[in-house]
Amino acid sequence: MLIYIAIALLNGVCISLSRSVNGRLGMARSAFYASLWNHIVGFLFLTVVIFAMNDGFSGFHFNAPWYAYVGGALGALFVTINSYILPRTGSTQAAMLIISGQMISGVAIDQLLHSTGSLWMKFAGVTLIIAGIWVSKLSALRKARATIQPNPAPLAVKKI
Repeated sequence: MLIYIAIALLNGVCISLSRSVNGRLGMARSAFYASLWNHIVGFLFLTVVIFAMNDGFSGFHFNAPWYAYVGGALGALFVTINSYILPRTGSTQAAMLIISGQMISGVAIDQLLHSTGSLWMKFAGVTLIIAGIWVSKLSALRKARATIQPNPAPLAVKKI
């Protein structure tokens, strides 16, 4: 189990780094170009990995239902939105908002499809995460207000 925790943590690091790089590219060009380049480079990387690990695409079968492939479009949309949002909100705020969205949708999906565990406990967990985001945001706003110097009074202009 420890190895899976380590892999998940490494995945979190990769996501943060990837989003930061894509955010910078999104600011330089546009969020859609950042997403496009993300997926082109990702496709090339995975193609090399698949050929190195297996016998190419010969074991690749399309036997899943059509809706199983919607994940690719959702992933592209995620990268595009994140490339737009991250430079405007900052890495920490973007990560917390994304995680909140994942938690809310995860609870909804589990409740609709699997219905395991207490809905109230899941709801309480999501509420705590969202409350943490607001506390973080309020703290950042207070800090920003404390460092902002008031503008000096404008100079009086005499009418001639």
